Amino acid sequence: MSKDEFMASGDHLAQPCRIIGVLDDGSASLTPRALAYIAEADLVIGGTRTLQLFENHFAAHAEQCDLTGQLTQVPEWIRAALAEDKRVVVLATGDPLCHGIAPFLQSRLCIEACEVLPNVSTIQLACARLGIPWQEMKICSVHSRDAGEWQQGAGREHGLYPVLHAVQQHDRLAILTSPANTPDRIARMLLAEGLDGDFRMAVAEHLLQADERIVADCAIADAAVMRFAEPNVVVLWRATVAKNDVLFGLADERFRQRYPDKGLITKREVRAVSLARMQLHADSIVWDIGAGSGSVGLETARLCADGYVYAIEKNSDDFAIATENCRNLGIHNYSLTHGKAPQGMERWPDPDAVFIGGSGGELQQLIELCLSRLKPNGWLVMNFVTFENVAIAMVTLKALDAEWDITQLQASRSRPILDMHRLAAENPVWILCATRGDVTARDQDNG
Repeated sequence: MSKDEFMASGDHLAQPCRIIGVLDDGSASLTPRALAYIAEADLVIGGTRTLQLFENHFAAHAEQCDLTGQLTQVPEWIRAALAEDKRVVVLATGDPLCHGIAPFLQSRLCIEACEVLPNVSTIQLACARLGIPWQEMKICSVHSRDAGEWQQGAGREHGLYPVLHAVQQHDRLAILTSPANTPDRIARMLLAEGLDGDFRMAVAEHLLQADERIVADCAIADAAVMRFAEPNVVVLWRATVAKNDVLFGLADERFRQRYPDKGLITKREVRAVSLARMQLHADSIVWDIGAGSGSVGLETARLCADGYVYAIEKNSDDFAIATENCRNLGIHNYSLTHGKAPQGMERWPDPDAVFIGGSGGELQQLIELCLSRLKPNGWLVMNFVTFENVAIAMVTLKALDAEWDITQLQASRSRPILDMHRLAAENPVWILCATRGDVTARDQDNG
């Protein structure tokens, strides 16, 4: 909310709400200015622990509001108090702008309605204890509700997924934990995903308290069975050299394939063109229908590092192979379902792009579903090797008034013959690409 909107809503600002960062040493780490604001406040808002920590510093008339379990009510408490010209203080932990309450309040009030007085963050304190520079660390928070134990293959909906996602992309992480989402639970997730040999863990417990303890260097397997005192901060760092893999164009041999029945359906040349036509972004949500060995969906997941791929495969052998390929490539932003499309796909989020490599005889239904769910300016890309499926797709797309085009691609690869080489042709593939006609037309009108 802007200042004008805040004022127009009938609120006015005699003085802003002060959001003060505090630590477990109480007043020792606060400036005289911050202490004065706390002592003069008419309304003090904080968690149970912080209110208890400073209860001897509040004015006799000060009202105390515990925000534990009532975070959504806090902006209204502040708004009502400011409207009565009351002096309001919110006690937050460490730096309120680092995974703290300040951005939440600023977005619901206005920036001018809040003054932030930051303290040293608990991440800074933990790194200082460990002697580790923190400027290049990826900071994560699992302060959300109890996420439950991580199960291998759990998706982006799980509360611990942001940590797993960050581990995939960063060598050093600092993690703000919670009473439920504990260091040992994080360690068990890394174990489940086969990352225990790649990282080491440190845990800083009860920072600035008399019983402060630093577990400076711990194996992930050991941390998984330990218990740590609350509150605490976790630091992870890579103990092995990260693979410097190619960004795009993995060799077909990188994927386990089903032999002798059939090899990798989508060869590298066709895969490259199909991926290009999906018009991917770093955060794209992608559907992969008829995943086969997983080559297209898995390479898509590598390109969309901040996105996610939802895949489905009905053949049990291919499902097992795709699952193995996913694990071998160390990909975590990919979820594979064993089933026949479109069963279960109603639970998937709307996609930015869709790839259909196999339809299980439901091609018309799948095209209709995909185009109806596709986000504006999204693309549906399909690979076909038979005339019949091309014909079904063209008829369906015309009936839906979709915008579409088709490319026929045939690659030939060199093969040795005696001491020379010849070209051997791969199967020709039709790459049919479509987008919703209404979206295209609207964009042209707006242009």
